[in-house]
Amino acid sequence: MNTLLLRFKAPMQSWGISAKFDRRSTERVPSKSAVIGMLAGALGRKRDMPVDDLSALRFGVRIDKEGRLIRDFQTAKNASDAYISSRYYLADAAFLVGLEGEKDLLETIENALKHPVFPIFLGRRSCPPEGRVVLGIRPDALMNALKAEPWLADDTDRDAKVRFVLDADAGEEESYILRDQPVSFNQRQRKFAFRRVRDLRDYTDNPSQGFEREPNTEIDAMSILEED
Repeated sequence: MNTLLLRFKAPMQSWGISAKFDRRSTERVPSKSAVIGMLAGALGRKRDMPVDDLSALRFGVRIDKEGRLIRDFQTAKNASDAYISSRYYLADAAFLVGLEGEKDLLETIENALKHPVFPIFLGRRSCPPEGRVVLGIRPDALMNALKAEPWLADDTDRDAKVRFVLDADAGEEESYILRDQPVSFNQRQRKFAFRRVRDLRDYTDNPSQGFEREPNTEIDAMSILEED
């Protein structure tokens, strides 16, 4: 099997599974439904088009930095009433996302994410990604690929237990159920099935010892100007 790895880092992310108008919460890790929606958009699929092939991909997340939960108040007003609503976000989080499947499909998705038909955002339109999203395809199973990739978080000098959240097999012990398996994004009849999930912690004395550090891709604009 092969695994496509994605890098989700941004000032804000939001991964809701279900939402009400006056309260839009976020999960603490990227949801499969939101990520599959991102892939479908990048591929140029309309909301009424099938996503069975994308939903069948094995999905997993490595949480390198959980981020802080923040709350934003918004107001909306019509002719007779004013409404106050709450939007929740994760600030400064870092996730490594993996999608395991056939190489041909992963290559198609990889190319689409690099040249998306519809814009890419991390859960909501107000949350664009920071830096590169696509890390590439690894010739390995999902868990092995997630474990081998360089550490994405900035604070690598502290003790931690690295957390993984992955699709679980039917009947797998210590798994739980989420209604997060996209069946249809059609706005007239959005439909999500249940999927089994397992939450694992890999015991590592120090993340900086257990993982290689992500290469620094920051650009020092002032030093470039000084060269002139």
